[in-house]
Amino acid sequence: MTVWKLVLGIVLVLLGGLLTLELLGYVGGGFMTGSRTWEEIGPYVAMTGPVMAISGLVLAFTARPRA
Repeated sequence: MTVWKLVLGIVLVLLGGLLTLELLGYVGGGFMTGSRTWEEIGPYVAMTGPVMAISGLVLAFTARPRA
């Protein structure tokens, strides 16, 4: 489970960054370009990613191995 949190966190950071860049006009061609709704969602997705990644790392290093 801890590896999945780390992977999900990295994916969320990349997705949130892409959403933000697309909506600011640096990356074009998507259906979300210029949409105010996605402009507000992008940074929240990008901020959720590090939380998931850090929690995955913490759990990976603090979890006791199963006997």
